[in-house]
Amino acid sequence: MSTTYALEHALVEGVVRDGVLVTVEDGVITDVVEDSTSSGAEVNPSGAQVGGLTIPGMANCHSHAFHRRLRGRTQAERGSFWTWREQMYRVADELTPDSYYSLAVEVYREMRASGITAVGEFHYLHHQSDGTPYDDPNEMGRALLAAADEADIRIRLLDTCYLAAGLDSQGRSREPEGVQRRFSDGDADAWAQRVEDFDDDRVGAAIHSVRAVPRDQMGTIAQWGKGKPLHAHLSEQVAENDECMSAYGLTPAQVLAEAGVLTELTSLVHATHLTPDDVALIGDAGAYACFCPTTERDLADGIGPSGDLRRAGAKLTLGSDSHAVIDLFEEMRAVEMHERLATQQRGHWSATELLAAATYDGHASLGFEDAGRIAVGQRADFVTIDLDTWRTRDTGGGAETAVFAATAADVSEVWHG
Repeated sequence: MSTTYALEHALVEGVVRDGVLVTVEDGVITDVVEDSTSSGAEVNPSGAQVGGLTIPGMANCHSHAFHRRLRGRTQAERGSFWTWREQMYRVADELTPDSYYSLAVEVYREMRASGITAVGEFHYLHHQSDGTPYDDPNEMGRALLAAADEADIRIRLLDTCYLAAGLDSQGRSREPEGVQRRFSDGDADAWAQRVEDFDDDRVGAAIHSVRAVPRDQMGTIAQWGKGKPLHAHLSEQVAENDECMSAYGLTPAQVLAEAGVLTELTSLVHATHLTPDDVALIGDAGAYACFCPTTERDLADGIGPSGDLRRAGAKLTLGSDSHAVIDLFEEMRAVEMHERLATQQRGHWSATELLAAATYDGHASLGFEDAGRIAVGQRADFVTIDLDTWRTRDTGGGAETAVFAATAADVSEVWHG
């Protein structure tokens, strides 16, 4: 049985159209009629008549669900990266599968309410606090999958290989210590075996960073994840670059390229401190650059070269990372605003380009190529923005309203499938 929805305004292939009729069957869009009012098409829908501006469901491409517990707590005494890290490790040490499930349900429900219909969960909290695996070595990951089901959000569980506490000047890995033992499987082969035992097609792969995975073990991760999304933190801080250069004589981007893990399926999270050669490498690979501006400014990481990456051929996606804020409208807006601050010029990103990052490019980077557009054959994931709030009233109601005026609080309806 099919259902037809009448959308007052809707973003269709980058353009806001009026009077759009969308027909859905079994969670998939089967027909889209634009400007139905002026064309004389049937306007009595079998489903809802939806006021406001409707856009495709958004994809949050980088999440650490357990970081949500840090919100409002890490600014005490003004806060520093190190006070943030100390509290993050304390939370990581305390969580159990049951408590992580409960926390993640609330995080994913907040995402859903804000218009996010898919999440990439960068998951490295694998084992018990002393590093011993649970009876089911994937119990923590299964808790996240179950939480996503409960919150009714699509998930790509990016199971993350995390083997080392850093690199010394000889390129040798430092052994994980303290709570980091929860993160490590010992080596990449053991990681691959554990992840294989998931037997769930929602699971993808991630390399935590060049500091946390030795160069000679990255190929094992790439081989397991061949044909699937592969995500990695990259050049988030200057100290990471310095450590990598000291150990390998290469930048982190060059290490990934040399290891054969830089492809069009790779998402590089943060990509903040890049050389021109790094930008060219990433662009030539056609990789994704996942920016998380609210976290990058919260941790004082810096401003990444989003415009340079786009011009080189990379594709932008967005994440809320540490969940200091869960609001992809703010993430979109911040990409442009940060570029303005860095360059003292306006107009780097259009609203349509930023919506592409939040919707179909974001979904594609998670392996959900059939989501992120209001188009035939796409999943029926819609988000409606109320155009009669203090922030959105009398703003024109176009793509610019969504990106430069709206917030998560202006989301009035969310449909998932």
